[in-house]
Amino acid sequence: MGQKNTDMSEPFKMSHGTGALFGKVSWRSPSNIALVKYWGKREGQLPSNPSLSLTLSQAFTESTIEYEFIEALTSPEIQFAFSNAIEFSFEERISGYIKNLIFDIPFISQVRMNIQSHNTFPHSAGIASSASAFSALALCFCSIEKQLNGAVSGTMNFYQKASYLARLGSGSACRSVYGGYVVWGETVDYNDSSNLYGVPFPYDVHPLLTDMHDSILVVSSARKTVSSSAGHQLMKYHPYASARYQQVRDNMSSLIRIIQSGDMDGFVKIVENEAMSLHALMMSSSDSFILLQPATLSVIEKVKDYRRRSGIPVCFTLDAGPNIHMIYPAIYKDQVHEFIQSELVQFCEGGRVIHDFIGDGPKQLI
Repeated sequence: MGQKNTDMSEPFKMSHGTGALFGKVSWRSPSNIALVKYWGKREGQLPSNPSLSLTLSQAFTESTIEYEFIEALTSPEIQFAFSNAIEFSFEERISGYIKNLIFDIPFISQVRMNIQSHNTFPHSAGIASSASAFSALALCFCSIEKQLNGAVSGTMNFYQKASYLARLGSGSACRSVYGGYVVWGETVDYNDSSNLYGVPFPYDVHPLLTDMHDSILVVSSARKTVSSSAGHQLMKYHPYASARYQQVRDNMSSLIRIIQSGDMDGFVKIVENEAMSLHALMMSSSDSFILLQPATLSVIEKVKDYRRRSGIPVCFTLDAGPNIHMIYPAIYKDQVHEFIQSELVQFCEGGRVIHDFIGDGPKQLI
């Protein structure tokens, strides 16, 4: 955790009323959980393989930017607070991100901004907090550009550009700009897929898979020992990289068909295979690392056993961290919640479980 300064008594003073252009925007953007995992990237934050995710609803970031356009500025001035406290490590990353956006949104170099952000879930613990955080910021920047210029610049529409900008902060963030199922990365299964931004799932979704729930078991809210960015870099020389990229192409094609057909057995098999493959890649990297904890493994075994006993198609997946996402159709919600309470909550930090479900995507608040 970076050093904090909780003194917020002297934020930037905006010169409202002096003739400067100023305003305020706010977006709520959700996290997402990748079903087919993105692991490995190329220059420019481009993915080494396509991915497919499910956008959540209750795990989200809210970001509010009070801004002032000052023609005399040559570099953006930024103050960032997370949960009403200045977090210097966050502010440094956000400042670097914003300065890197000047080529894509040149107006940002002449903007002074006060950014307030908060989450409904733990950050840096493997629940894709960077996805919700950077997508919320990117949506705010597109709204500012629209307020200043009447529209977003370039050939992309509002949400495509927000997804593009979000990707530059965190690859998975480009998927949080849309609700439902989202594809990111070029794939032969969809001609309009792109490495530059995410796109909504282009095919019909089977009714059983339109209302999916995700119960997140918070095994640990501690900051990860290895960042996702560092893990992605290790794929560059990973001995199993080529086999992994073939595996993900096969899983991508299969899961796209499964989402259309409603084959829950196939869904469970691929989603769990992707989760275990992700962590196997971490453990077999040249600088190997393990993010799973003993409680994580206990939960995985209990979920498998419960599925065998009950016949309920509930599966697990993980991001780059120890926390378990249990995914299942909404019609089984009561049974799965009872199972979690009776057998799994003991493995959760402070008994914490976040019950979430597939969401409609971001929402503009201001």
